[in-house]
Amino acid sequence: MNRFDLSELKWTVSGYAPLEWECGRSMELGTEPKIDTFPVPAKVPGSVQAALLEAGVIPDWNVGLNSKQLEWVENRHWLYEATLPAGWFTPGKKYRLRACGLDSHGTIYLNRKPVYTFSNCHIEHVFEIEEDISQNDSLLQIMFHTSPRWLGQSNYSSKIRDWKPRFYYTWDWTSRVVQIGIWDNIYIEEVNASELSALNICADYDCQSRKGSLSCRSNGSFAKDDYVLIEVSDDNSPVATGRYAAPELTGGIELENLKIDPWQPNGSGKPKTYAFKIGLYDSNDNLLDSVEKFIGFKRVTWKACLDAPEKADPWICNINGEDTFLQGVNWVPIRPNFADLTIDDYRKRLELYADSGVNVLRMWGGATIEKGWFYDICDRLGLLVWQEMPISSSGIENYPPDDPEMVSQYLEITRSYLQRLSSHPCLFLWCGGNELTEAVGNTPLTMEHPMFAAANELIEKEYPQYRFVATSPTGPYFCADEKNYGKGVHWDIHGPWNAKGDLDEKWQSYWDNDDSLFRSELGAPGASSVEIIEKYAGDCDTYPAFDNPLWQRTGWWLEVKQFEKEKGRKPDALAEYVRWSQQRQAKILIKAVGSCKNRFPRCGGVILWMGHDCFPCTANTAVVDFEGEPKPALEELKKIFKQ
Repeated sequence: MNRFDLSELKWTVSGYAPLEWECGRSMELGTEPKIDTFPVPAKVPGSVQAALLEAGVIPDWNVGLNSKQLEWVENRHWLYEATLPAGWFTPGKKYRLRACGLDSHGTIYLNRKPVYTFSNCHIEHVFEIEEDISQNDSLLQIMFHTSPRWLGQSNYSSKIRDWKPRFYYTWDWTSRVVQIGIWDNIYIEEVNASELSALNICADYDCQSRKGSLSCRSNGSFAKDDYVLIEVSDDNSPVATGRYAAPELTGGIELENLKIDPWQPNGSGKPKTYAFKIGLYDSNDNLLDSVEKFIGFKRVTWKACLDAPEKADPWICNINGEDTFLQGVNWVPIRPNFADLTIDDYRKRLELYADSGVNVLRMWGGATIEKGWFYDICDRLGLLVWQEMPISSSGIENYPPDDPEMVSQYLEITRSYLQRLSSHPCLFLWCGGNELTEAVGNTPLTMEHPMFAAANELIEKEYPQYRFVATSPTGPYFCADEKNYGKGVHWDIHGPWNAKGDLDEKWQSYWDNDDSLFRSELGAPGASSVEIIEKYAGDCDTYPAFDNPLWQRTGWWLEVKQFEKEKGRKPDALAEYVRWSQQRQAKILIKAVGSCKNRFPRCGGVILWMGHDCFPCTANTAVVDFEGEPKPALEELKKIFKQ
């Protein structure tokens, strides 16, 4: 299949008052629509904000309080434009456009005619081009409409009906930066009568025979005489090859008894991967389509924790026959403008986590699916991925919509995620969303919610190799309370996110007596380095911290009063407070993580909230700072992770 990468084109982006451009020529004057922001060069993939920053239209939102000066950008329509060269295309052939990530809703025009309307940041948008684009150069335009006004941390989950990452709108670890733009790859593809569409590859490992198996399935259309060649190889040495009638793919093609080494998580062995190739041919041996991926063979099962209540969820993860303590961090996007990231941005952080002994990353539900780079690197490093669907709590009320329309949209996202990610060996657990609870009270939701019931049915039917949990946390209780220790009600638990006072005997006993089966979120605040704070302060004062607008952006994590209580005085300077804060974070996390790991197999794992800063916070619970450097807490935790 011929494919043209539209990132190679010269793109511009320009801004209009809402609907101004849609009006066309003015009826009164016969003039073109008024441009609010004149065209500037734009990278694709890329965000409107990065294009405007590069052109000098807006300031760097990471500096000082500048993010407030960007909010006007959300209140415009933004038009991306590029020219498709006719020379790319062959007369008589059909083509489609595939946009892997559009953030988040608007209209696509071809030669000024509307051809596709899109919404939803989390899915691919694919449509066939009806017009013949092989005769003349064509103008491609993508208009992004104004963003939803408010999807932030304080909200009502049942009222949110927009599929756009919610963390943009402020969270306790970022200011408001609402990305707009083409955030992932965009292509034009040649359409063939026979294609390998929606290819599902499932690799498995038998712990007894120590052999691998592989199943391939596609919902593509095939001629009766089409055939496929499948090859699995290790450094160009074939492990398995075979020729099959292409129509067999609709029911599934099985390869068994493969002599392979299993993919092992970081710290347990080598994350072995193999090259997988499949080619689709017609009866004249012409290649019609092909797919190449790296795959890995593993077997994941779940067991009850030692001494767990009879009805409790299983939280001991057994990988390839070995019980594995899950230890890691919660992952959020590296930047709010993640459209503009490079593969090196991902490598730096993921290699740091792997080197620190991390073996699991929980993909938090307030964001979106990551770029393919992320999962490829996790495959290579042996980092297990717990993938959540993009829906999250709202603080005021955490119950997601349950009407048929929203359930259908949620299922479309789930299916899209599964189709794009199912071949990655790093994937091991799927989750319905973050911190979703009953409408009244704080009890985590179960599979009875229509969204989760639909997703679970899909996974059980089409992707049975995976476990799906309704939400995180799960079980009777959201948080763990000492007064309920010994009652069997603490399954997968969130919190605490600080020590709530002195690191005294009471706080120590909380961890010494903990009976949680799993902790998928726990953390402690720690200040960023003096260098980070001063570098991104702009014209703001960096100190004193209390009642300081710079610090109050993420004021939840300010502990000046605790310093004063402990020391009997105010900090002498910024450096003293930073040093104290970072040391305190390390002490809290060493005790918490060490306690969880020492209880294995009564406790199945611990995942820190959170991994890295995506905004230059003065203080936050991250153990890696805004520039991808470890805080002292991670350096200390590395010793525990590698035990």
